[in-house]
This record gives sequence, structure tokens and C-alpha cells, in this order.
Amino acid sequence: METIKLYEIVEAVRGSFGYPADTDITQISTDTRTIQQGAVFVCIKGERFDGHDFAAQAIEKGAVAAVAERPIDGVKCIIVDNTLKALGDIARYYRQRFGELRLVGVTGSVGKTSTKEMISLVLSEKYDTLKTQGSLNNEIGLPQTLFGLAHNTEAAVIEMGMSHSGEISRLSGIALPKLCVITNIGTAHIGNLGSKENILKAKMEILDGADYDAPLVVCSDDKLLAEVPVRPGRRKITYSLSDKNADVYASDISKDEYGSEFTVNYGGKSIRARINVGGSHNILNALCAFAVGLYYDVEPQKMAEAIAKFSTDGVRQNRVEKDGISFILDCFNASPEAMKASLEVFGDCKAQGRKIAVLADMLELGKQSKSYHKAVGEKFASVGADMLVCYGEEAAQYAAGAVKKGYPEEKCFCFAQEEQQAMKEFLKKEIKSGDLVLFKGSHGMKLDKIYGEVFG
Repeated sequence: METIKLYEIVEAVRGSFGYPADTDITQISTDTRTIQQGAVFVCIKGERFDGHDFAAQAIEKGAVAAVAERPIDGVKCIIVDNTLKALGDIARYYRQRFGELRLVGVTGSVGKTSTKEMISLVLSEKYDTLKTQGSLNNEIGLPQTLFGLAHNTEAAVIEMGMSHSGEISRLSGIALPKLCVITNIGTAHIGNLGSKENILKAKMEILDGADYDAPLVVCSDDKLLAEVPVRPGRRKITYSLSDKNADVYASDISKDEYGSEFTVNYGGKSIRARINVGGSHNILNALCAFAVGLYYDVEPQKMAEAIAKFSTDGVRQNRVEKDGISFILDCFNASPEAMKASLEVFGDCKAQGRKIAVLADMLELGKQSKSYHKAVGEKFASVGADMLVCYGEEAAQYAAGAVKKGYPEEKCFCFAQEEQQAMKEFLKKEIKSGDLVLFKGSHGMKLDKIYGEVFG
């Protein structure tokens, strides 16, 4: 973070502060573990903690003042009505110091983080680029990313997540994107929003803080996004796996168990590219990155080289070899679309021994949860696996869907959450050297932890 004055923060949050404020500030923090000299500590109230309780500790560690909703003994406080909003107000003020920055906002039901990473790799070929670290894409994480902007930053790729309507609007109003990306409209959080149409409306909020003429980049293979209108003066840029009317589309796709090669077609030209991760969804993510890079005049050959560098992290489609067993750990999110995409990758992989899928519940799917789980089970039946292990309260529907499509019932094994220990013992006994094992489920089901306890 570049230095700003304390009085600028007071003005940005419209706060009350009864002390001299001509002090240099070099950090905005919500975590006392990260406090540095010259910081302002923002007291965020969470479900399990209240930052106000740590304000005095922040001062002891070098903070100059705290942003708080009430006075705190021994602490110079900037008093505001809502500290979470104040954090966003500071971030917005700071972001405005970099007015013409090429800031790309990325949202969508599935693939936000992978797409963000690919766009960042592409833009980094030409520009000094800041990106959201991991999935810090909420009203606390996004401001912290923006505080990383510096005078030499030429581009930024900012991920925006949500679980309810209104959240993307607030994030967009903080980040002020110059170009907006919506990867797809799926069923993640449909239990909160009620329908895919409502999810579309929530994702379209990314335009709320954007420039009037900021382009919108969408996948034309997604029916809702293909048909979504944009106002006059705003360009809609499309990408697709096969639609030759899209601005960027793929052809001549060749897949292997380690990734895909394909031709990227754009503006009457084409270039051959490769990604070293599996799945059609990752080809789409790469096409999206190409579309953004073309808009910002990155050389196509440089873009092809950039996406070839993309790799997954520890909980997203991560390949691990241990004791002769191959694991695919994909435990970060689990909407129906993400589950089916992961199963597609699993189906493309080869194994010396058996192919075993360990599938846990998908969360926040509302009244249609059982039918969504069953549909994923039907997809599982088509990928050529040797065993299905189901974990959770809804996961038995995976087996029901698989059996409906002709998968042998005797190859399905179901465990409720209270039977976790029994499942661990089953996995440890059953899985052998040479097997390929997929772990996939909602992050809240903690399959990554179960993997670690059994095989780590």
C-alpha cells in the first residue's frame, strides 16, 4: 500500500475523529497478526469474534488508530456506523487514486478463480498486474487486494464472489472495474437466490460500479448469458467452445489426461494453444483470458505461452501421487456444474488400477438439492469408474442417480456424516496402489481434511 494521510481515511469513511490526523498511514488491517507500524486497524464484527475486542492490541503493535463503531478505552477511534462498509469505503477511495487502471472484475457461478488466474497470466505478459490472492473475493478480502495497488501497477484482476443478491453490487462499487467478466450462470447458492434467473441478476450487478462503456465478457455457450442484453455503448464480448459467431472460439480440440490442445479463433485469425489441466471448462477459462487479452492488446503468441503455465492449487483439481496411488483433490466448491466438470476430467484420466470417486454433499442447493445430487450421479455413471463412495446426508442420491443409469448398485458405498470414521477405515482398507481416486465435494464437507487424515 502506498502512503496516504489519516485525514483522508477519516474523510473516506465520513467518520468522527477528535485527534490530529496529519499522520502517514501505510497499512489498512483487519487482523492484529498482520499489524505493522503506521497501520489503521478496522474493527470487523464476525460470527465468532468482534474486532473491537482486539483494537487495544492493534495499537500496542503499532497501529495509529482504529475504525470502530463505538469508543474504546485507550484507543484513538474513527467512529462510523458500520465498520465493514467503512473498510470498503477506504478501499474505494484508495482504488480511485489509480483512475485509469486496467481493472478486470471477474464473477460467475463456477470457474471464477481459475479464470482470474488465467487472465492474470495473460495480462502479466504485457502489464505489471495485481490479482486477487486465492479466493479472497468478499467484502473483506477484496479491499485487502486493492490495498496492494502501487504506482507501478498497470492492471488488476479482481475476483468477486457472492451468496446473496446485493453483494456483487457492493464489491463492484468498491473495485470500479474497467472490464467485467461473467464466466457462467449455474446453481451455486440457488438455495439462497431461488432461481438461475435471480442468480443472473445478482451476477450482472458486477456492472453497477463499472464505467458506463465498460465491456462485458461472457460465455455464449451459457444460454442466459448469451441472451442477456447490454445497454447501448457497452460492448458485449463473447467466447465459446464451438460457436463460430463468438468473438473468440475453440476448434480442433484434442484432449489427453494431462490437458488439452486447441485452436483459438479470433477476428479471422487463429493460433494453436495448450492448457495443462483437464476439462472443457478449463478450455473455456482460457478462451475468456484470450478475449480479455485481445481487448488489452496482448500478443496472441504471448497469451498462448501464458495459459500453458497455468496450474491448479492444493484443493482445486490437484493431482497428487502417494504410495503408488493417484489422487485428484477437488475439494473447494461443489455446485452441480463443478461436480460434472470434475467428473469429466476424471473420466478422461487413465489408471493402472481402478478408478474410484469419493463424492460428498453439495451445499446450499435449496429445495431441489436431492434432484441436483441425483443428476450428478447420472453423470457419474457415464465416466467409466469402478467404484462410487458417497459421503453426507444427500450424497446417497449420487448412488441413486448412477444406478438409475445402469451403474452396478454393488459398486456404490454410502456413508452419512456421523459415519465418517467408518468411511475413513473403508477407504484405507479398500484403496490400493495403482488406483486413481477423485475427492470432490463442497468445502464445508472437509474432504481435503479426510484425505489428509487417511492418506496424508
